[in-house]
Amino acid sequence: MSRIGRLPVEIPAGVEVQLDEKENKITVKGPKGTLTRTFSPAMTLKQEDGHISVIRPNDEKENKALHGLTRALLHNMVVGVTTGFEKVLEINGVGYRAAKQGNVLNLTLGYSHPVNMEDPEGVETEVQNQTTIIVRGIDKEKVGQHAANIRFKRPPEPYKGKGIKYKEETIRRKVGKTGK
Repeated sequence: MSRIGRLPVEIPAGVEVQLDEKENKITVKGPKGTLTRTFSPAMTLKQEDGHISVIRPNDEKENKALHGLTRALLHNMVVGVTTGFEKVLEINGVGYRAAKQGNVLNLTLGYSHPVNMEDPEGVETEVQNQTTIIVRGIDKEKVGQHAANIRFKRPPEPYKGKGIKYKEETIRRKVGKTGK
């Protein structure tokens, strides 16, 4: 049995869950917003006294994988509508900086032109100072993808460490050329 899949998802106070068993569709409504997702018809979702459990039909490899995935996605939906998710990005490099105008993130990354990125729906970016960007939202997938898109504009390079990196990320540094 999947260790993650067999754990029930607790529904905290203030969170409303609507389960459509025909389509295997769940709508989670909380203080931060509403998320809806349709899960695989192979998985059975049961809602009982304050928690939701995921049940798989058999022990086939595909169903074992779907079991843990379904439970993890469901848990992320509940956490998203209660506390939300955030990713912190840091910009390193001389002249590299970020600014925010409305819902557009302006990045100066050493290119001949500024890079402008519009916030996708349900995701909000905040520039704490010129070198720190915080990406927030209720959908973990969208927050992670937008943070990855920002990082992709100038990934950190291994020689000087210049570029955009996640706050908790460590850059493996390389030794440069040695002169004679």
